[in-house]
Amino acid sequence: MKSFLKTIFTAGFLAINLIVSAQEVDSVKTEPTYAELSMQLLQNVREGKPTMEIENKLANISKEELNADLDTESEKKAFWLNVYNAYVQILLTEKPELFEDRNSWFGYNFFSSPQVTIAGKKLSFDDIEHGIIRDSKIKLSLGYWDKWFPGEFEKMFRWEEVDPRIHFALNCGAKACPYIAIYDPERVEEQLDITSKQYLEKTTQYDAEKNKVKVNALMSWFRADFGGKDGAVEMLKKYEIIPQDVNPSVSFLDYDWTLELGNYKDI
Repeated sequence: MKSFLKTIFTAGFLAINLIVSAQEVDSVKTEPTYAELSMQLLQNVREGKPTMEIENKLANISKEELNADLDTESEKKAFWLNVYNAYVQILLTEKPELFEDRNSWFGYNFFSSPQVTIAGKKLSFDDIEHGIIRDSKIKLSLGYWDKWFPGEFEKMFRWEEVDPRIHFALNCGAKACPYIAIYDPERVEEQLDITSKQYLEKTTQYDAEKNKVKVNALMSWFRADFGGKDGAVEMLKKYEIIPQDVNPSVSFLDYDWTLELGNYKDI
């Protein structure tokens, strides 16, 4: 009888341990990565849900923890694209008048003034775009010049090569900007191809008779990222915007800076 009770007790004890262990494993599995947290932040913004809890978490983590978590280029791309797009919407929804100061050379400037805190570092949108996402480029150099003395933070989180497709993924709040998608680290390469093709289809004007093509202004402002005008033409061919056997002259369209928020799309 004692042996039987001992067996029952042992089996019960093991069962309890297995349940507890399973719960612990499940708890670990359900903890989101920071790339996933950036997705949730942007989803909350889109749905009008509170974002402060996620904002505080992203602001108060250590840069070492964030860097260890974002250990692939895909995770870095998804995270910083989502963060940039989310905070533009957050700030301009609260105070749309901030967008009027985007060209200021003195005092507050919407893009160059630090106002987004990530891992204890207060960043500007320029820091995120040109420092981290564009591998430490000087903003007004058309992409041809690197920063002379990039900061340690951006060197920690940037990746090796500039991906020109990111220009068709960042939304700065203007009507001419690409739509806002939520980037998933497991699909970000595919998603960037989709957004690039769709933005180019929307913004490209090709005249076959005159052998001329007008492309979006982004390809002018960051022309080195695209490989100059020749690179722009090759990208148009890659995404089947123009025929493969043409070599048109290239000019650039004006950019519509009218404020437009909430331009979301699922991909």
